[in-house]
Amino acid sequence: MENIVERWKNVETLMLERFGKLPDLEGILYLIGINEVGVNPAGKFTKEQKQDLMHVAVCTLLAPEGYYEFTGRDGDGWPHFKALKAPPEAGMLLQELLLKKCVIEYFGV
Repeated sequence: MENIVERWKNVETLMLERFGKLPDLEGILYLIGINEVGVNPAGKFTKEQKQDLMHVAVCTLLAPEGYYEFTGRDGDGWPHFKALKAPPEAGMLLQELLLKKCVIEYFGV
């Protein structure tokens, strides 16, 4: 647990250096989604597209943990995943810790 807290600080530092402000976990998921889809972040997204970007991020982050499998990209270049198993229903705090652990691994910090 302590290791995750320390490493999460490294993610926060990375975000501050890169963007000049500190996004929350949802903001980080949004940025990962943009990175994975490869779309221009200056573009305008609908609310549904923003949710889709965060879903892509969650699937990307949880794929190495065995929860999702990448199945390919559609005609617009959006990645698609197949659910392999349900993430643990251990409560919001543990789900957030799992996502933070995966974000740490994603950025390699």
